[in-house]
Amino acid sequence: MKDIRICYIGDSFINGTGDPTKLGWIGRVSAMSENKKNEITHYNLGIRRETSFDILQRWQNECQSRLPNISENYIVFSFGVNDSVIEDNEVRVTVKDSAKNAKEILGTAKKQYKVIMIGPPAIGSDEQNKRIKQYNNTYQQVCQELEIPFLSIFERVKNDKVWRTEVSSNDGAHPREQGYNLLANFIKSWDGWWF
Repeated sequence: MKDIRICYIGDSFINGTGDPTKLGWIGRVSAMSENKKNEITHYNLGIRRETSFDILQRWQNECQSRLPNISENYIVFSFGVNDSVIEDNEVRVTVKDSAKNAKEILGTAKKQYKVIMIGPPAIGSDEQNKRIKQYNNTYQQVCQELEIPFLSIFERVKNDKVWRTEVSSNDGAHPREQGYNLLANFIKSWDGWWF
């Protein structure tokens, strides 16, 4: 069997916040991806409220000890919703600075690892969703420039009844079990997913 190791790096949507099973989408995707050929060790490196700037500061140290030379190593990045949050009458990280952070993170990561990016999801606020969509589109451009596979999930979840219902009945941002299950199946069926 191949020793496959995947670091999932990002915010609360990587963490799986809101899922009573504590699997989130990454636990489900990893479980669906393991088979007789691939033994997958996955690392949930999602931290609530983190922005692209926070992830820029920590991702290399966190991956270094988890992705040794003896294994096949992969990284999934997903962030952006927290960048778009308004605090003190301005976004926490501007679209321009967020793009710069993403470019540095992804450009450095792809030199050493197999890398993909999953875009930020829609949440329960129409006003914030307008901003999230801007970040999503910006990350897509960055990934295109760097030739890194990018999956936009924004429209997929924004228009999904299950996702919207779970988000609104939960905390206004995160789904519960079925929402994460929906997202996991969407990501697993994407042709950019490795396994």
